Amino acid sequence: MWSTFFVADLEGRAVAPAAAGAVAGAAPVGAAQGAGGLTNLMGGRSTFGGNKRRRTTSAGHSMSEAQEGKIKLAFFVAIVGVVLTVLGMGTEFWVELSPSKFFYNNQTCLTAHYGLWKGCTKTLWVADIDPARESCGPAELPGESNCTYFKFFTTGENAVMFQKTTQKNLNVVTAMLALFSLFLMVMGAICITMSLSKEILFFLKPASVCFILSGFLVLISLVVFHQSVLALLASDHTVPLHHELSWSVSCVGCAGAVLMVGGLLFLVLALPCSPWQRCLPRRNSST
Repeated sequence: MWSTFFVADLEGRAVAPAAAGAVAGAAPVGAAQGAGGLTNLMGGRSTFGGNKRRRTTSAGHSMSEAQEGKIKLAFFVAIVGVVLTVLGMGTEFWVELSPSKFFYNNQTCLTAHYGLWKGCTKTLWVADIDPARESCGPAELPGESNCTYFKFFTTGENAVMFQKTTQKNLNVVTAMLALFSLFLMVMGAICITMSLSKEILFFLKPASVCFILSGFLVLISLVVFHQSVLALLASDHTVPLHHELSWSVSCVGCAGAVLMVGGLLFLVLALPCSPWQRCLPRRNSST
């Protein structure tokens, strides 16, 4: 006597093979059905997963290992821009202001440097300054320093340096542009992280927009800051000052360029077809 058994297929229905007393020709059919149902049961999960993977790949939402490596390389470039931006925003060496080194006395002179958030005045010894230099400085020389945070963002008061008054509106606009660019960098980094973790290429496009726009805003903030420095120098002409942009501005300028390059790389990687393959099609071996 053959025992009756049931095999469940992928849709949850029961498949029963032919009974023992059935027609002789029907027994092989029932056996084939039972074997097919058992095969479907054992390979159901892998088949379902394979179909899902194929659907994802055909829709263009997954990425290969080569694409993932390119995305990580472009993300490293963008991270370098973010680090340079944070370094420039957190330091106060955006501009140095210095009168003549003999303006006050023959032993000491006074120099000043400031950034987005605070300004510092420093007393230097004239003997430590390069004899070929006419103005006091640079600010990296040893001396007594006094730093204070600006009151632009608290009480709205302007700062006074060498009897010159800052333009708080321009300084506030510079700081707001820098902060908004930093926010866009964070949003772009979140998009790239989601793209790598979920293997979805769609997030590369908003990430590229965020990084390109953040780099553009960083460069605009430098232009506005330079205008604020010129407005400071034009506020009073009692004390002649020599001004020069310092290394913090160099960091921010390089950061803006690097961020835009990283955003363009993400945009290229997000394209459905490589621009090299489109511009330089591969020639057929027969030709």
